[in-house]
Amino acid sequence: MKKLHYLLFSATLLAGTAQAQLKVEIAGVGSNQIPVAVAAFADESVAPEQVSAIIRADLERSGLFKVVDAGQAISDSASPDLAAFKARGVQALVVGSVARQPDGRLAVRYKLHDTVGGTQLSQLGGEVQPKYTRLQAHRIADDVYEKLTGTRGIFSTRIAYVKEDRANRNYTLAVADADGENEIVATRGREPIISPAWSPDGSKVAYVSMEDRKPVVYLQDLMTGRRNVISNVKGNNSAPAWAPNGNMLAVALSKDGNTEIYTVGADGTGHRRLTNSASIDTEPQFSADGQSIYFTSDRSGGPQIYKMSVSGGNPTRVTFNGNYNISPRVSSDGKTLAWISQRNGGFSLYAMDLASGQELRLADGATEPSFSPNGKYIMYATKGGGRVSLAVVSVDGRVKQRLTTKAGNIREPSWGPFMK
Repeated sequence: MKKLHYLLFSATLLAGTAQAQLKVEIAGVGSNQIPVAVAAFADESVAPEQVSAIIRADLERSGLFKVVDAGQAISDSASPDLAAFKARGVQALVVGSVARQPDGRLAVRYKLHDTVGGTQLSQLGGEVQPKYTRLQAHRIADDVYEKLTGTRGIFSTRIAYVKEDRANRNYTLAVADADGENEIVATRGREPIISPAWSPDGSKVAYVSMEDRKPVVYLQDLMTGRRNVISNVKGNNSAPAWAPNGNMLAVALSKDGNTEIYTVGADGTGHRRLTNSASIDTEPQFSADGQSIYFTSDRSGGPQIYKMSVSGGNPTRVTFNGNYNISPRVSSDGKTLAWISQRNGGFSLYAMDLASGQELRLADGATEPSFSPNGKYIMYATKGGGRVSLAVVSVDGRVKQRLTTKAGNIREPSWGPFMK
């Protein structure tokens, strides 16, 4: 069993409630869903949560699977009638078991069967503390997703976001499972918090706080609760973005007048200026290989997205459609650029295939995009019903879901990395 790095938060962090803070609503699904039966796990009543129910919810939330009722509990040690499931149109079957060990841990095991070929596709097993039952279920769902789609699953990843209650001047930086469960408060304050950005190893979150009456970039260690200043130079310090190797961040600073792009070490030292223009250069984002930086600049008159070498130099313009293009984000495989474009009077989320330049409008009324670590989904903030909430869309625009909260606004999403 891999070490559960990101769940070992220090007691210095503020604990969230045991209830889900976000509610997931599925609004769209893929065009060719894979029929999968998820059986109740044998003896799963000994666990604090129903493992099979979590797996079903994960697979349904992806929009890529049609989850079918297996009709009965089936253990991973059983020999299920795969032909019978095949006759029902089921292509894959998930079975498993939960057993309490003498030391109190839970042995959670599962198998994935191909009902069409009559073969076993995968199996996983591990012993976990009862409080990590949900994580183990997410890991199983990740394995099912990967074996059936060829792409790594993201159910065991985490997200960061900002909850704001402007009426009472409360701002909270929180982290939670990708499905909104297990929320933990990283920090909170009376002044706005914006631009959270996960470190590549998932142990820290950089963000901007206005608590000193100006934007300052901080780094919150999720393991220890310790907070360090990354950039607090003269003027505004904003828009932190991590290099893929985790050694430095790109930031937007106005210490020399107008806003320019800089890099700074992960320890807050060694500011290095990359752009030098009379325009506003902001919102830096590293390319997947770390060799380039995408950013927003109004050097052409209105805000557009540009790309330059990580060492600086002359930038190349990337966006040409529309007069207002901001908030660039790059998928982990380097194939897709997501950004926000204002066209026809509204803000929309777009995605571009960087090889062909082909654009696709994914969602209207969107801001603040963030890619899932497998590059297949984009989370963003959107306003509806008088509140700001989070939504997720697949890069092909077919799968859509919304994450809502009961009170206040939730915005500034940042999808965490895969955990090693």
